[in-house]
Amino acid sequence: MSKYAVIEESGGQRKVAEGDEFLVDLIEGGAAEAGKKITFDRVLLLSGEGVPNGSRIGTPYLSGVTVTAEVTEPVVMGDKIYIYKHAEKKTYKRKTGHRQRYTKVKVTGIQG
Repeated sequence: MSKYAVIEESGGQRKVAEGDEFLVDLIEGGAAEAGKKITFDRVLLLSGEGVPNGSRIGTPYLSGVTVTAEVTEPVVMGDKIYIYKHAEKKTYKRKTGHRQRYTKVKVTGIQG
């Protein structure tokens, strides 16, 4: 079992391991260049090989533990969602769509 961490990112928790790729909220408005280094310092849990007693749990965060990642794609479009509005017994109908923009990052290391 390799080393993994649970980080807090964009108001949610995410389990990450070295080499994982995942989407985060848009960084620098999409102007971040590919290869830019990012550090996640809100680490909630660290577990796996080389961790004393198997795992470390933060209260709420672990001090001295960071997850580093690099931007692989500055802008990635999410799935399209549709929003329908209507009023019963009226001639009001609206359909709008939205595609969220994300940044794709790849975990390069877990220190701590």
